[in-house]
Amino acid sequence: MSEVIKLHEPKFENSSWNFETDQVNLYAFWNNAFSKEECQTIINIAKDKGLVKGKTREESDVRDSKISWLYATDKIDWLFRRVTDITLNLNERFFKFDLFGINEGFQFTNYEAPSGKYGKHVDRSMNASVRKLSISIQLTNPEEYDGGELKLYDGEEEGITMDKTQGTLIIFPSYVLHEVMPVTKGERNSLVTWVTGKQFK
Repeated sequence: MSEVIKLHEPKFENSSWNFETDQVNLYAFWNNAFSKEECQTIINIAKDKGLVKGKTREESDVRDSKISWLYATDKIDWLFRRVTDITLNLNERFFKFDLFGINEGFQFTNYEAPSGKYGKHVDRSMNASVRKLSISIQLTNPEEYDGGELKLYDGEEEGITMDKTQGTLIIFPSYVLHEVMPVTKGERNSLVTWVTGKQFK
């Protein structure tokens, strides 16, 4: 008769074994990142370049906006430097991602009443640049328009509404679901970009 040998099996008090806790926040922000005058300068530069219809990878009615692309060659080194400094500060405190830089320029976006919007979406996609952080800068005085709220979703059905104060910079992981609600009066201008890095592992 053979003997059954039972190997020693370690016993754990809990059902999980965590190496470390998640340090990534849903979002962070920086008030007064840009002055009223600087916001207007950005708006003027973008509109002078000309606006075109914003598109998505697949044609749909999820987006209704006009856009313009801004680069360092548009004499906005000061803009890149400011965003870089703020991003490095907030990333170290709230996300701790490995980052490369801003490789796609800045996208100026104009949302006009009565239907300007960008429905729920994420900024990451397959076979594209590894976007790690998304940045949105509020360029328009919120008293000049109605609607147009930037909302982030993290399991909350109603979403979390971001600050609309002019000059505020909002930053969040690019995999976070978000949307810009319809502008019902006036127009909302914003500046967005994405910070890239190594592949998530």
